[in-house]
Order: sequence, then C-alpha cells, then structure tokens
Amino acid sequence: MLVHLRLTAPADLTDAVRETLCEPDWATNVTLQRDVVIDPPGDLLECDVAREKAGPLIDKLERCGLKERGSILVVDPSGAPFDRAEELEALAPGHPDDAVIWEQVEADAEGGADPTVSYHLFLVLAVALGAVAVLTDSAVLVVGAMVVGPDFAVVASASAGVVLGRWRLVRRSLQLLVLSFVLAIAVVGLLCLLGRATGMIDLADVTAKRPNTGFIWRPDQWSLVVALIAGAAGVLALSIQKTSTMVGVFISVTTVPAAGNLALGLAFLETAEILGSLAQLGINIAGMLVAGTLVLAVQRRWWIPITAGAERVFRATSYGNDDGRAGSAGPGHSRDEGIGVRDED
Repeated sequence: MLVHLRLTAPADLTDAVRETLCEPDWATNVTLQRDVVIDPPGDLLECDVAREKAGPLIDKLERCGLKERGSILVVDPSGAPFDRAEELEALAPGHPDDAVIWEQVEADAEGGADPTVSYHLFLVLAVALGAVAVLTDSAVLVVGAMVVGPDFAVVASASAGVVLGRWRLVRRSLQLLVLSFVLAIAVVGLLCLLGRATGMIDLADVTAKRPNTGFIWRPDQWSLVVALIAGAAGVLALSIQKTSTMVGVFISVTTVPAAGNLALGLAFLETAEILGSLAQLGINIAGMLVAGTLVLAVQRRWWIPITAGAERVFRATSYGNDDGRAGSAGPGHSRDEGIGVRDED
C-alpha cells in the first residue's frame, strides 16, 4: 500500500525537496513541474511512498522548511496495481496496514477537537436515545445510543494531544468533552421535565427495576476494564486508519447511556441515579483517556521496531506471506529502477 504526496515549494526550496524525494529506496514516481503553482507561486512535486515510511519522509520534508513555506498533501490511493509498488513495500520494514502516519494522527486529533454543530446534535440525539432506553429498559436502544454518540473522537484527540505534547489540543478536547455533555444533558433534562409535566414520564419509570439497562448507573470494576480496553482499541484503530473497527468501540462504552440516565435523574432529582450515572460517565471517560494515551505513547516510541520485528516472525512462520512481499526487491532491480524524475522547465 502506497501513500501519494503532493507538494508545493518555492523555487529556492525545490532542489532540496527533490533530493529528499529521490534519496530513499522506498519512494517512486517522483515528478517535478516548475512554475506551475500560481498562488502562492512555486513548483509542484509529487511522489508515491511506501506507507510505512511516509511519516519519516514527511519529517524530512518539514525539516526542509516545506511546512512553513510550501504545502504537503497526503493522499491515500484506492489501489496501486503495479510491480514497483510491491517492491517498495518489500523495502520498507513492517506492514503497510500497521503503519502510523503521525501527521495524519495529529490532523485527525485537531479535527476531533473542533466544536461543530453536527457533533453537538449527534450527542444530544444519542443522549436522548439513552434516556429512552432507560425508560423502556431496552438493550437495543442502549446499543443505538452508543453507536450514535460521537464523543470518542474527542477522547482520542485529548490522548493524542498528551502524547504529541500539544497541550492546547488537550485543553480544547477536554473543554469540548465537558461542555458538550453538559449541553446534551441539559437539553435532554429539559425534555424529561416536559415529559414529567405532561404525564409521559413519572417517577416509577425512572426508579423501576431495569434488568436490561441497570448497569448504566451501577458501575463496577468491569466498567473500568471495558473502558480501558475500548480506549486502547479505539486509538489503535484511529492511528492506523482502521475506522471499521470503531463501531465495536462505540458499542463497548456507556458514556452516552449514562448521560441519558443522568438527565432523567436530574429531572426527577433522584440522587442515586444521578451519582451512579456520574460515576459511570467518569469511569468510562477516564479509562478511555488513560488507555488511549498509553497506546499512543507506545506507538510513538516503539511501534516501528515492534512491527518490523513482528513481520520477520510472521514471515518465518507458516501463516506468513509466501509471495515474497516482505523479501528483497529481487535480482535486476537497482536503487533507481522505477524512479522517474520529470523536470519541466
């Protein structure tokens, strides 16, 4: 799997950027078009790089000054059906599916901490579903509320901020997390008061035995265990762009259902429901933050040697690839074969 880089550079940086792209064995299809960028004026360079090495290459480009004076665009192609792509993967240690591009992690974290209208609407709707799930004692609605809830992205942003040393990002993330839950609980609480005033909801609905949803406001040691596992799985999935895994993470944690139960408890001033829901909400958020931060810290420090070593083990075992994907580029393939530089003056 390759990553495509589209770069713009002022004329005085172009040669340094071109040398950076042409130097490694795991980059190909390097192109240069001079004076084609109109605003700001400059040159356009592009290349394809093995995903495992995209991060280090971007680091080198940033050290050239391209981050401040040009631009770096990272594109994930939908496919790369040519032989040179397989050779690049073989030259880069690790597996492309395990690659972490920290610039993408940082960009995703920044986006996850943005207070958007859609984020607040989804959270309000999810908390409302959680409240209905409590009233009807419906495990199905609890799952629905978990899936609709968008709060994990903000938790992941806070974890990434800690690991990357972006303390402003941590502050923004935690601020958004707290204020958005306060808003959602307040809105749903007002709706519960309206339901109480109209007779749709009464105290018996809130305090009745709920065999299917009672866990929402009665946290135990397993609440923390689940939160830790979900937080670890969530940030791992986000860092390696395995977003399909996130549905399982959403279904695992009970932040949103606890917020829905909290709104009901506040509407009826039920102390036990309020305290239990707050405890469940706090345990889940704290557990995810801790686990997410630890996983990202391990990835930041040791992920490359871990994945490279694991690939060697997999290759030596019966379930490793037998097609030579992780082997050498093969005879007849020199360092520059397949790398073309098109310099248009």
